[in-house]
Amino acid sequence: MLILVGSFLGLMILGVPVAISMAVASLAYIIASGTVPDVIMAQRMIAGVESFPLLAVPFFILAGNLMNIAGVTGRIYAFAVALVGWMRGGLAQVNIIGSVIFSGMSGTAIADAAGIGTIEIKAMKDHGYPTDVAVGVTAASATLGPIIPPSLPFVIYGMMANTSIGALFLGGVIPGVVMTLFMMATVAIFARLRNWGSDSPFSLKQIGTAGLEVMVVMGFPILAYLMVWAGLSENVAIGLALAALLALDYYFDFSAVMALMTPVILIGGMTMGWFTPTEAAAAAVIWSLFLGLVRYRSMTMRSLAKATFDTIETTASVLFIVTAASIFAWLLTVSNTAQILSDAILGLTQNKWVFLILVNLLLLFIGCFLDTIAAITIVVPILLPIALKLGVDPIHFGLIMTLNLMIGLLHPPLGMVLFVLSRVAKLSVEQTTMAILPWLVPLFAALIAITFIPELTLWLPRTMGMLR
Repeated sequence: MLILVGSFLGLMILGVPVAISMAVASLAYIIASGTVPDVIMAQRMIAGVESFPLLAVPFFILAGNLMNIAGVTGRIYAFAVALVGWMRGGLAQVNIIGSVIFSGMSGTAIADAAGIGTIEIKAMKDHGYPTDVAVGVTAASATLGPIIPPSLPFVIYGMMANTSIGALFLGGVIPGVVMTLFMMATVAIFARLRNWGSDSPFSLKQIGTAGLEVMVVMGFPILAYLMVWAGLSENVAIGLALAALLALDYYFDFSAVMALMTPVILIGGMTMGWFTPTEAAAAAVIWSLFLGLVRYRSMTMRSLAKATFDTIETTASVLFIVTAASIFAWLLTVSNTAQILSDAILGLTQNKWVFLILVNLLLLFIGCFLDTIAAITIVVPILLPIALKLGVDPIHFGLIMTLNLMIGLLHPPLGMVLFVLSRVAKLSVEQTTMAILPWLVPLFAALIAITFIPELTLWLPRTMGMLR
């Protein structure tokens, strides 16, 4: 235990990357103990990535990259301006709504911050908002990326916890709405305190157009369902509904209907049993290619190649972390370290609510120092058995864990969203950190609500038949 955990923490303090720290610590333990054959390290690392659900990772990453280069971000931004730009603090509200929509396509906070966040920060600065406000609200709204489905952290957690990824996706919908409302309320308070005005004129025509786009998107599954009810096969009904949608979009030239369809296709397809979460990720890529190459014709072969290579780089980084974390987590188990830590936690409390409070504090701390995927891979084998023993639902626990680690992305020393926005806004890390601090209030409020009201997470997957 001392060699494994001590060498890992020592390497982290020296600034060694997380994945390398875990791999070296694991190797040091194997050599020092002499009880584990060397070949086990390679076998466990390969086993860590030899998983069908993990195929969703490169597909969701590629879908997010393709959406960024297909011109979808600009269309989402225009739609959000039409919908809420007339409110006080309009562009701050646009920032949040834009992140909600983009979250339904990318699945990662970093893609949100680097994609639509770049547009939002520039627009807010051009309209006279202080840079710290633009950065703060962009950082806070970027945390919606992994909560609103699809979500890469949910894929990793579902694989580690051996639980339904589809149920996790559905479980994130209502918490995502709660977080959105808390952030919009925070913007409204800031707007009143700082006397912010609106950033686009109130226009019934614009609001009506935006509302019509939402109605068209919502009408797609309803139309498909009615045709199935009338006796048509599912494939024919979906094809006819999609043809009607394409015709309306072409005739009215909507700004964001096709982009808004992405989460509908993903969630609707998984809920209806048309495809698994892994297949949904592939469907997201196909839909992104359709938008960029056919509908908007904004994607070139050069930009497509760049998105592909960016995906390869990001996927390699993610999977290397997973492989290193897999052997590290396995050694935590076989060395009884996980059991020792579990007994220590159970020795503190047998009350599940006190346990969840301790988990929140622990994960908020871990999130500041560990990459999200590495943290999930290491912590799940230790904390999930305790949670199950105390009667905490694994879907609820997955939401709590993910949100805590998303908040960690906003903190030094390893907060990736922090560093991305620091580069985008051309601020120092210290200035970016101070800009984010006020916007942690709605995130902590949402965390408290999600922790202590389990039905916020469990009601929708239970209603849709994914939970008992």
